[in-house]
Amino acid sequence: MSRTADTHGHQETDPDTGPGDGGSAWRGSAFVPRQENLELPLPPTFTDPDQEREHRKQRLAGACRVFGRLGFSEGVAGHITVRDPEYTDMFWVNPFGMSFRHVRVSDLILVDHEGRVRHGGRPVNRAGFVIHSAIHAARPDVIAACHAHAVHGKAFSSLGRPLDPITQDACAVYEQHTVHRDGAGAVVVEEEAGRQL
Repeated sequence: MSRTADTHGHQETDPDTGPGDGGSAWRGSAFVPRQENLELPLPPTFTDPDQEREHRKQRLAGACRVFGRLGFSEGVAGHITVRDPEYTDMFWVNPFGMSFRHVRVSDLILVDHEGRVRHGGRPVNRAGFVIHSAIHAARPDVIAACHAHAVHGKAFSSLGRPLDPITQDACAVYEQHTVHRDGAGAVVVEEEAGRQL
C-alpha cells in the first residue's frame, strides 16, 4: 500500500493499491459498489411447522426485548404478535403485565381469533387482543404486528393526522394507514373498535 504525506504531514493512501495486502489492486469503492453478485440473506424456510413455530416465537420474544431496550413501551402498555404457522387462526402474544424487557419464549401466550387462550398460563391484554385479532383476521398475509407506546409516537399521535411521506419509512405506509379519531385517548377494548382499526 502506497502512502504519501501531504503538506500538513497527514498520511494519504494511494487508491490504486490495497490496504496492507502487498500492493494488490484495490477493486472497488464504497461509493461505487459492485453489486452484480450481491446476495442478500433470505429468511429461513421450514418444512416442519414445529421448527417454524419455535423460530417465530424466538423472534417474537427477541422483538419484545428490543422494544423494551429502545423504550418502545410505557409500563405494561404495548403488544407484539406473530401468527402461528400451522394454526393460522391463532397468534402468539406477549403476556399482559410483563415488561417487554423481560419476555422469554416460555412466557408467550397462544390465542385464537375468538379470544380463547390455547397455550400459556398468563393473562392477555384485552386491548391488545382486540387490535391484533382484527389485524390477523382481516389480513391473512400479515405474519406479525406490533403496537407500542413510544414517547415520540404518542406525541405525534396527539396531532391527529397521518404520516407525511417525507422519509423512506413513512413512504412505506403512505396512504396505507388511518387515524382513529373516535374515542380519542380511550383504550380500544371492544371487538367492533378493533375491526374499525
